[in-house]
Order: sequence, then C-alpha cells, then structure tokens
Amino acid sequence: MNQRPIRIVVVAGSIRTGNFTSKALALVADEIARSDDTTVDVVCLSDVQLLMPGLAPSDEVRVLQERFAAATGVVLGTPEYHGSYSSEMKLLIENLGFPSVLSGKPIGLLGVAAGQIGAIKALEHLRSVCSHIGAIVLPRPVSIASVQQLFDDNGNCLDKSTEKHVRSLATTLLDYIRGSICPRVVLEDAIRRGEIQWTKQETKETHDGPNDVQFVHPDVTGSYCFGRI
Repeated sequence: MNQRPIRIVVVAGSIRTGNFTSKALALVADEIARSDDTTVDVVCLSDVQLLMPGLAPSDEVRVLQERFAAATGVVLGTPEYHGSYSSEMKLLIENLGFPSVLSGKPIGLLGVAAGQIGAIKALEHLRSVCSHIGAIVLPRPVSIASVQQLFDDNGNCLDKSTEKHVRSLATTLLDYIRGSICPRVVLEDAIRRGEIQWTKQETKETHDGPNDVQFVHPDVTGSYCFGRI
C-alpha cells in the first residue's frame, strides 16, 4: 500500500531566473512535504518545451500531462502581468489537453505582484479559466502584494505573517483532499473489493410520487447513493 497516497503538483507560471512566484511556491511545497502522506512534484516550466495551441502534443507534453493526471491536487502560482496571469500559465493550461487533465482536481491558487493591491486580477482571471475547464478551485487563494520586498535573494521570506499566509494554501488544499477525496477513494475501493455490503431502505411515499430509496451501510451514518424507484 502506498504510504504517501496524496500527490501534489506545484507549478509556477514564470520562467524568469530568481522569480518571486517560485520563491513563494517553495514555501507551499515545503509545507506539503512535511506531511507523512504526501509527495510533492514541482514542475519547472523552463525545463519543458510547451507547444502553441492547435499543435499535436509532443512526447514531452504527454509526459507533462501524465504528471498532472496522476496528481491528487494541484497548486498553480502566477505573477500578475498587465492585469492578468502570465502567458506561461495560459500556455501550460492549453498544453494539458482537452478535456483538460485538470478537470475534477482540486486546485489552490497563488498570485504575486509588485503592486500594493496584490495579484487580485490575475487570480480572478485564473480562477475563471480553471473553473471553466472543470477544475475544483478552492477558496482562500493567496495574493502577495509588494512581493519584491518580502523575499531575499536566497528565497527566504522576510515577513513571518506573510510566510504563514503562504503556507496556509497547503493546509487548505490538504484539508480538502483528506476530508473530501480520501474518504471517497477508500469507499470506492472497498466497494470494488466487496468489503461493503449495501442494504436497501425505502422511505415513505412523498407528494412527488414514487418512493425514495437509500442504499446504506449499517456501519455508516447517512447514505452514499440516493435515487428513485
């Protein structure tokens, strides 16, 4: 049995040497890696030859798609450029297929900006696109304002409250996965192995017509399947 069943892909939408997005995401990746049940896969876009939309995926892009497809969750980080997220991030999303391999996956968002209002516009636009392709965009994205004042050349965060805020993105994502995805995966696996036997319970007839049916397990509170007969 995999002792680290939760796999998180972390990627920065910047390829500039020493970029602040990667410095902030390094804190998120470090926080995720502290958990005994997680594995972190950091994708560096400067190492990948992304293709323009409309071109057939290369072997390199297919490998990239497989890395994201294998993820339990994803963290996307972007700088704010000209009031939106980066072109590198958009090109990454375009290279993740249609339907996108991000569909159905929980995603945490992080944005950095040099301005005083942070990366609000970039995160709004990125949230919209991710939701459109079917990803589950989690609440409480992290926006960092005046980022150039908060990290040194070695990637150290110079403000404790900012570091705590950035690391909270990892907590938000892992809490969602452990609370919503892991129980479902365990349940589905148990059903496939025949370890759970369901019983059918009929409720009283309602004004809507036919009886409702619940399929429940005696050791579980509530029902996992609800339907009509």
